[in-house]
Amino acid sequence: MATSTSSPSEDHKISIDNGPQDVEKRGSVSVVSHQHDFSKGHDKALDALGDDVVEMTDEQSRLVCRKIDKAILPILMWVYFLQILDKSCVGYGAAFGMKEQANLQGSQYSTISSAGYWAQLALCCGPTAFLIVKVRTNLLLGACILFWGTAMLGLAFSKNFGALLANRFLLGLFEAVAIPLFTVITATWYRRREQPLRIACWYGTNGVASMLGSLLAYGLSFIDSPHLYVYQILFLTVGLATVLTAPLLYWRLDNSPAEARFLTAEEKRWAIERLRDNQTGVETKTIKWNQVWETFYAPPMIFYALVTFCVNTGASVTNTFGPLIIRGFGFNSRQTMLLNIPFGFVQSCVCFAGCIMAARLGYKGFILMAFMIPCIFGSAMLFGLGERLNGVRIFSYYCIAFLFGCNPLIFSWLAANTGGHTKKSLSISLCNAASAVGNMVGPYMFTNGAPLYHAGLGGCLGIFSACFALCGALVLVLTAMNKRKEKQRVANGKPAKIANASMEKEYRRTTDGVLGQQAFDDLTDMQNDEFVYGI
Repeated sequence: MATSTSSPSEDHKISIDNGPQDVEKRGSVSVVSHQHDFSKGHDKALDALGDDVVEMTDEQSRLVCRKIDKAILPILMWVYFLQILDKSCVGYGAAFGMKEQANLQGSQYSTISSAGYWAQLALCCGPTAFLIVKVRTNLLLGACILFWGTAMLGLAFSKNFGALLANRFLLGLFEAVAIPLFTVITATWYRRREQPLRIACWYGTNGVASMLGSLLAYGLSFIDSPHLYVYQILFLTVGLATVLTAPLLYWRLDNSPAEARFLTAEEKRWAIERLRDNQTGVETKTIKWNQVWETFYAPPMIFYALVTFCVNTGASVTNTFGPLIIRGFGFNSRQTMLLNIPFGFVQSCVCFAGCIMAARLGYKGFILMAFMIPCIFGSAMLFGLGERLNGVRIFSYYCIAFLFGCNPLIFSWLAANTGGHTKKSLSISLCNAASAVGNMVGPYMFTNGAPLYHAGLGGCLGIFSACFALCGALVLVLTAMNKRKEKQRVANGKPAKIANASMEKEYRRTTDGVLGQQAFDDLTDMQNDEFVYGI
């Protein structure tokens, strides 16, 4: 690799135009290379690789991926399952009389359901991103699990509005880190092509939690306790499981490929090298303020945030009011729990189907638009049928489960299309803030009109339609940005078209001294002229 004769930039903000670099001629192509500055905050990949490019085969890449799957993925799946189960227990408790037993009046149940998202909104727009960048992953996640499990135990002993509100707020406060951190972890360990399916694995436990949570609530409802209501027994059981998970996670979870205890020294280098084509780096513990500012003016950010808001407004309705909607069809509490199980099954199937299609086809935006169609159909049918045709209403309600295939696609799309560790962490946190707003708004759409909730379902229909249009607009924005990147590359003496090797099924080394040298410089997607946006 050519070494640089110019001094590193003062704050290590390497740009396409004026970073530390040499220019040499290879044939008719100008080759830009630079030497990394290790004296400043930099990606941990450089500590392991330096300026070297590691020789690796597809077989070795697959070996490392399998090891990561065994060591990291089960932890993420279990913790996310618990997080969704904890959150959903409020809806199950309502189906078994929590509103009456805790003497909740008017919109108090909606307020309790939204309270956790007030806390998440307060944390998402900065503190969460700061913590993800600065605090070790196993410590941050382990502490949050311990605290939200404790809040769940607090819910178990809450018998009035004030106590339920306070503990639900704390539960949401400590859960705020979950989706941003899990998305960053996935992007830290996996190639772009691999990310959607892995996000589906942990996010797909949303459906598993719906199924097992319904069965758990159904089973616990047969306990006849003179001291505890059914909802209290449910909260107590799930809270204990969560608290016990915290120390186990802290012990088992590794923080990055560079520190992985389950990989040999050579495998660590492979694990990092296979991420080069992502162009998003591995990990850095330095806050870069230029990346903070760029997050807010990056064109796709507003679209990602709006799509996330729309999806989670609808998702909050099914999480919080789903059991109540089913019970409104004329079923009792136990029948409602059993009828909620197929909804969870559809959730899981859609998550995996969507991410498998995204990995094979590479078009997340169009898949998101396709998933919106059943949601629009289902909400339209529920809105228009009224009290008629219970079988059709149940089927229409299950159609809305396609909504849960959207979040893993959105967050994997955002993570794969965002370069720079600070920018990635903040972008995902902002989208989680949009998710929190959606989850706050959703329950208030259903404060009255029981059992049909006609106005709320009409609102969902409008939101799903808007989401379809926003996804289409985002595809157009990213296409335009790719065209602009092509012009930048030509101006910098590089090929206009670059294959997005991170989306290919087989790993192949694409760096040849011309491309790939900037992959671990912690550049943002807008700074890096070799970045290719996924559509």
